[in-house]
Amino acid sequence: MNFYLIIILAILIGTYVLGLIIDTLNVQHAKTSLPEEFRGYYNEDKYRKSQEYLRENTRFGIITDTITTPITIAFILLGGFNIVDQYARSFNLGAIPTGLIFAGILLLALQIVSIPFSIYHTFVIEEKYGFNRTTPKTFVLDILKSWLLVALIGGMLLSAVVWFFEKAGQWAWLYCWIAMSIFQVFLMFIAPVVIMPLFNKFIPVKSGELKQTIEAYARSQGFKLKGIFTMDGSRRSTKTNAFFTGFGRFRRIVLYDTLVEKHTVKELVSVLAHEIGHYKKKHVHKSIVISILTAGLMFYILSLFINNRELFAAFKMEETSVYAGLLFFGFLYSPIQMIFSIFGNMLSRKHEYEADDHVVKTCKDPESMIVALKKLSVENLSNLTPHPLKVFLSYSHPPVLERIKSIRQVSAEASS
Repeated sequence: MNFYLIIILAILIGTYVLGLIIDTLNVQHAKTSLPEEFRGYYNEDKYRKSQEYLRENTRFGIITDTITTPITIAFILLGGFNIVDQYARSFNLGAIPTGLIFAGILLLALQIVSIPFSIYHTFVIEEKYGFNRTTPKTFVLDILKSWLLVALIGGMLLSAVVWFFEKAGQWAWLYCWIAMSIFQVFLMFIAPVVIMPLFNKFIPVKSGELKQTIEAYARSQGFKLKGIFTMDGSRRSTKTNAFFTGFGRFRRIVLYDTLVEKHTVKELVSVLAHEIGHYKKKHVHKSIVISILTAGLMFYILSLFINNRELFAAFKMEETSVYAGLLFFGFLYSPIQMIFSIFGNMLSRKHEYEADDHVVKTCKDPESMIVALKKLSVENLSNLTPHPLKVFLSYSHPPVLERIKSIRQVSAEASS
């Protein structure tokens, strides 16, 4: 049997088995008794509902993986990629148009498989637990808009990569890396003003206590803002969140309308102070640098496999191509990506603690941040006691009980 095929099958099956083990451990680790810290925020019935939500989402994820993993394996073993490739080549176009047809067919097939799962999750599970506010019209429009963005942005990126590897020889990976890095930074500037408004409405916060308090805090931190906006997150879900977008003078504070409805001004300022803490401590810049460096490594490794005939033989391909090589390399690269993801999550959790420290030291009101974290957890039916292995492998934020403990400790040290 082809060596690369053995590795790829091992990766697919191993990823499925590992996910199954971790998810099972995570559900079993959930504590049935309400943690003392959350008494007065969770009642027993709602806490039990949060655990049912965890179990149902976990079960749904396992079923999804159990269906999609064999489909992927069967598609490989039956030569599905070669069938698509031969059809794309039948138009006798150049490498770039052929690659776009090849990628487009595969993405469309992926959507056909995934949409039923997405429908069930949105209109059955999220509806059952009181989160869903997405209408069928919004659901369909979101899919169509996503397809349009993938076709435009993804098509441009794929075309650029194919062109560089077709024309630039051994340094193609370097040119791809430079081009992708520039595009990544450019996208961060245009996303808040071009892409995100395609899906949500952003309304400037009216003059009042909330706006004045946020602006006063931002000024005290020397943090310049383009504006403070609410986003109509309630169009799709009752879940709450807040975030920053943009860079420099284009930075915006965005609050979900559901967040504004359920939190006091002090709590909202604490949440935003946490986000400002990320900027003040250069977490965003560090993440961008790490992302760019790992992309460079990925492109270099890709250059070693881009036209590997043994790799193509594993997928029963009759001919090699840059566009197919990109996809096949993705299967091989996934374990490396997982390792990067683990270290990235470790760094992200460290950054979350540091941003919480910033709140304690600048707002002088740790209790508002603690209350905000508790409300966010209850509103989103978060798992309060995840398994440590689940946290290690996939959590970008520390568990809420650990964050609260850290905030209290930092507050005690600051006041002593």
